Amino acid sequence: MFVIALTYLKPTEEIDALLAAHREFLREQYANGVFLMSGRMVPRTGGIIIATADSRADIEAIIELDPFRQAGAASYTITEFVPTMTADVLAAFRQH
Repeated sequence: MFVIALTYLKPTEEIDALLAAHREFLREQYANGVFLMSGRMVPRTGGIIIATADSRADIEAIIELDPFRQAGAASYTITEFVPTMTADVLAAFRQH
């Protein structure tokens, strides 16, 4: 599992101009079964994505497709973790 933290590098106006394309990217990754949850930070300085993939390299390759990344509008911090405890609704993601 991965936590991906995006930090905006451009003014809000430039982020907003890319938002429709970014959301389409998100929808594609949800459809592919990679992204599990996402949303903006409060205050709005970036966003968080919870994802699953076989490897960090897979996540890095997917992030390269994000219009925010392609426009240089956001930086990304990827943290891999092993979910050993979850709420029951997320039990399928537990690892031992």
